[in-house]
Amino acid sequence: MAIQLSEHFTFKKLLKFVYPSIVMMIFTSIYSVVDGLFVSNFVGKTALAAINLILPLLMGLSALGFMMGTGGSAIVAKTLGEKKPKRANEYFSLIVYTTIIGGLLFAILGAILVRPVSIALGASGKLLDNCVLYGRISFISLMPFMLQNVFQSFFVTAEKPKLGLMVIVAAGLTNMVLDYIFIAVLGFGIEGAAIATVCGECIGGLLPLFYFGRKNSSPLKLGKTHFYGKVLIRTCTNGSSELMTNLSSSIVNSLYNLQLMKFAGENGVAAYGTIMYVNFIFVAIFLGYSIGSAPIISYHYGAQNHDELKNLLRKSLTLICIWAVSLFALAQIIASPISKLFVGYDKELFDMTVTGFRIYCLTFLINGYNIFGSSFFTALNNGPISAAISFLRTLVFQISAVILLPILLGGINGIWLSVAVAEALTLCVTATFIIKKRNDYHYI
Repeated sequence: MAIQLSEHFTFKKLLKFVYPSIVMMIFTSIYSVVDGLFVSNFVGKTALAAINLILPLLMGLSALGFMMGTGGSAIVAKTLGEKKPKRANEYFSLIVYTTIIGGLLFAILGAILVRPVSIALGASGKLLDNCVLYGRISFISLMPFMLQNVFQSFFVTAEKPKLGLMVIVAAGLTNMVLDYIFIAVLGFGIEGAAIATVCGECIGGLLPLFYFGRKNSSPLKLGKTHFYGKVLIRTCTNGSSELMTNLSSSIVNSLYNLQLMKFAGENGVAAYGTIMYVNFIFVAIFLGYSIGSAPIISYHYGAQNHDELKNLLRKSLTLICIWAVSLFALAQIIASPISKLFVGYDKELFDMTVTGFRIYCLTFLINGYNIFGSSFFTALNNGPISAAISFLRTLVFQISAVILLPILLGGINGIWLSVAVAEALTLCVTATFIIKKRNDYHYI
């Protein structure tokens, strides 16, 4: 029997409800991870560096999907909690249609920006050609990728997280199989990696359109709507933290690449890319949990069920603590074998990657609390606080750290440590907001 948003959540029931979202985010992360694995081993480190250089632009322009999904699902879930299903479906439809239009416009913009952005990041020669080729092919599926991010949130709101998981698994498997065929078997190189990603993202973003576009067993269905300007503004405001997170991450990752090119050249960018692949998967656990639990929080906030809000916050912090310690320990264990898997063919690059990975993994002890804290306030329809946490976490603190720490610590180790330092500073901010707002929302 399906778990409903209105229920009381034990640990078992909460994990059962959110695990599809966690697995969904992991499979979403697999897109770039598998691309990197095949490209590094079959095409070379120059192609791997090209993907890592252009990825921030791709993720930055796709940020609209994260914003519309998280911000919009909080509003729709709250509206369902207020027993207004017709209005909730109108809001849902408006958000999806807006994402489609925005995705098409951003895809055109991205194709134009690929070359100048790559040059600005220091790419030239073969590295520049690879950046442009991979980027322009990848922008073909920008709109479906944005829809995929929107539907990740709305499958949970629609009480169909397992169906959302099935869609993402299908998309991820498509990407993996085609990576093998196009790169390892047919030798298409970096072009094959981009085509495989496009195919996977089209499945992840377009299949849900067919499900929600017809009669289904969920509370949500695409249909006629009206232009609710205030709802779109609230969606953008509410999801501004996710927008800020992705835009800031794109800016910061570009700055990381610039710093790494300065201190270690192409090897530094390739090493950072390998660390980021593992980071994508580990962070996906916290992101997936936040996406999966947010509609529950929004529903009970709309229903003014304060006891359940207290229950959800207490259980969420407990789970994040357990995962944080486990992921840190796991990262230390797998640092060497994972680095060998990606860059074992180059000893200098391998040694740099292992050292960087073991320093960077301090981040996993802290970042889960900040990711959930930002999502928690989004779910409570408090976009400004959520955005403030994300803005400080992903832009102010990280930029300051990545600029200052290499100077203070004398080299590349300062770059590897900068994310952990930024997360620690953000945790102080997150804890302060949670304590100060406890009487407004009654979650403590």
